[in-house]
Amino acid sequence: MSDLTFVKLGGSVITDKSSDCAIDRERLASVAQAIASAHTERILIVHGAGSCGHPEAKRYRLDVGATAGQTEGIAITHRVVSGLNEEVVRALRECGVPAIGVHPFHTGLADNGRLVAFESRHITKMLDLGMVPVIHGDVVMDLSRGACIVSGDQLVRYLAVPLQCSRVGLATDVPGVLDGGRVVPEITKKTAPALQIGNSLHTDVTGGMRGKLNELLELADAGIGSDIFHVSQLGAFLAGANHGGTRVRVG
Repeated sequence: MSDLTFVKLGGSVITDKSSDCAIDRERLASVAQAIASAHTERILIVHGAGSCGHPEAKRYRLDVGATAGQTEGIAITHRVVSGLNEEVVRALRECGVPAIGVHPFHTGLADNGRLVAFESRHITKMLDLGMVPVIHGDVVMDLSRGACIVSGDQLVRYLAVPLQCSRVGLATDVPGVLDGGRVVPEITKKTAPALQIGNSLHTDVTGGMRGKLNELLELADAGIGSDIFHVSQLGAFLAGANHGGTRVRVG
């Protein structure tokens, strides 16, 4: 493992999911300041689309795919999520973080909704130069469906292994994985099936909390644990302190 910390910012953290592409700039500024204040030299960030992308993807049925002559939704969805990425990068740079956007549409390839390729050597080089790559949930081309949506959570699962991340943290709008209203402090592949986990009431074509957990359990199978916590505890996670959330454990 390297000393690389992988942080995923939930789409519901940086946008208001009850309104189309309403960016929560106050929350975004707070997140950027927490990252800027952390004593973390190597950090990689991915963020969800939230209300900037999910409605468009649903409207154009990109959760199903795309066919010849029916590709307008690809361009529109990519443009919207890229715009959100620009806002995230801007907020980080205003706090002194050397952030730069990376768009999965340009470097990723899926088959039947799952990533099968994603060039990451340029990300490694960015990290070596002290840059902070900021990736985002995006539409990508799909060998079977024509196109599909790749969530920030799937990107975490796909990239954390080749980039040899030592720590993976997901900042969300809830204090952790909830079962019956209480935070589950630790989850393994063995204990996960018994949990009663609900999904978001807002439009989310990528599976909500259950989809998030499935990706992290796959990551645990690959030998990398992860943490899910409320965004207000991002500083605690980056400092290696107790964040009061959920640990998805290997084994």
